[in-house]
Amino acid sequence: MRAVVFAYHNVGVRCLKVLLARGVEVALVVTHRDNPAETIWFDSVASVCEEQGLPFVTPDSPAEPALRERIAAIAPDFIFSFYYRHMIPAGLLELARSGAFNMHGSLLPKYRGRVPTNWAVLHGETETGATLHEMTAKPDAGAIIGQTAVPILPDDTAYEVFGKCTVAAEQTLWQALPLLLAGHAPRLPNDLSQGSYFSGRKPEDGRIDWSQPARNVYNLHRAVAPPYPGAFTSVNGHTYVIGRARLAPRPMPDLPPGLAVVDNSIFGVCGDGRALAIQQLLENDAPVLPSTLAQVLGAAPAR
Repeated sequence: MRAVVFAYHNVGVRCLKVLLARGVEVALVVTHRDNPAETIWFDSVASVCEEQGLPFVTPDSPAEPALRERIAAIAPDFIFSFYYRHMIPAGLLELARSGAFNMHGSLLPKYRGRVPTNWAVLHGETETGATLHEMTAKPDAGAIIGQTAVPILPDDTAYEVFGKCTVAAEQTLWQALPLLLAGHAPRLPNDLSQGSYFSGRKPEDGRIDWSQPARNVYNLHRAVAPPYPGAFTSVNGHTYVIGRARLAPRPMPDLPPGLAVVDNSIFGVCGDGRALAIQQLLENDAPVLPSTLAQVLGAAPAR
């Protein structure tokens, strides 16, 4: 079986390797150029292609006519998309004689759309996973081929959950591929009424509203903690990003919402009187000492 693969990120790397291990002929890989303005903390699909001797291209858009001509000449049995960042035009999907399939980072129909792992953590979910599904003109709406669930533990960050979802994606594809190649894979319903569509997130979405309950603020921190841009707050001309934090074991009802220094430790006090115990606070990527923060706050460390 011959496939054209659109892939990026860790999931792209692992799923591409699964195809090769299952004996699929990968005739072309379409991926992205690395952006020097972006923090690259994930593996490179292009590097895997160079190691494996696979042909690959990095077009600015999958709608480029030259790309369509090349894929049409390949006449692939399958088209796969593994964390490729652009919607693949319907005209390309039609070139796959046995179908086009995408790996999505949630348990569809939940969390369709962009950055599903971050949204699941932000909303305090206790479970997510990976779903292999048919690609249609509408994103994340096609029939489900297979799913694998993973737990989200109370203190997991989105980065940690993404690692679990990468393994889940690999397992899902490994298990589904034999039946898919044989033409006998199940098509399970993807009931869109049971889930919602989410858009992408911007760094500004990480701004902390300290009037919120502590659990909400903590979930925001977990959802965007480094290597993502991080949950941040501004105080007296300084912008601070939370690097590491936990929910504080005791409430602090006597302190106003916002950053505070207590017993030479940094806390983020929230609207319900509970707080985050901030183990690492950053300014311009450098750790901030409690004594330094206390000076910015305009008061000596309070008890």
